Amino acid sequence: MFEDWCDDEPTPAGGHDLRILTARAADLAIGVSAVAARVPGHYASAEHVARVLDRLGKPAAAQLIQDKLPTTKSIRSGDLGEILATEYIDGETDYEAPIKRLRWKDHRNMALRGDDVIGIYIDETHALHFLKTEAKSRVNLPDSVLAGARAALEKDNGLPSPQALEFISERLLELGDPDLADAIDDALLKTGITPDKVCHMLFTLSGNDPTARLQTALNGYAGTITQMGVGLRVATHAAFVNDVYEKVIADGNNS
Repeated sequence: MFEDWCDDEPTPAGGHDLRILTARAADLAIGVSAVAARVPGHYASAEHVARVLDRLGKPAAAQLIQDKLPTTKSIRSGDLGEILATEYIDGETDYEAPIKRLRWKDHRNMALRGDDVIGIYIDETHALHFLKTEAKSRVNLPDSVLAGARAALEKDNGLPSPQALEFISERLLELGDPDLADAIDDALLKTGITPDKVCHMLFTLSGNDPTARLQTALNGYAGTITQMGVGLRVATHAAFVNDVYEKVIADGNNS
């Protein structure tokens, strides 16, 4: 998805994996459309939308999505950062984010607490590897936000929090994936999770250039857990966030 509207540059960061994605102004409309197409699935399952569509028609299906979308600028920005981080994990890494947790928000204009995104990779020995991700979205990304993200990644000794993994396991059982739910429970409650099975990712969406700040955040880490950074720069950040959500609404009304 990202290659259609972003330039992707690997960037030096003291041996850590850092990539800077820069939205091309000429292709920004492509980016808005591509992202808007992914947003509804983060708030409601395809099965739920299809059932409402079949029972109640297109207007009701569109309303289902609209009622879940945040209306405030700050929550839209934060949600979109998490959505893009999830899409990056699923499309650009070996990990997969097994649930889209925004579907379980208490209120559309409230932010979720806890680990932002957890990616999971199962190796050839059937061992689970975890990608603990903090996603931040700001018009102007300051050092303090990345410092907070770094602190969040280092909670629970740098491991995914038990609460986050329990949440994922319970949702997977509800979604009919007991095998992965059991594997997560085994890692959490039986075999344990060690730092060598964990990677950290700092994901940012910003209007300003995040390169130097991400380099500092990655180089300042003194532990043993593998570190990754992804900085997505959209110069017209505020307009981009607004345009994505407004296109989701317009597409729903016109479908």
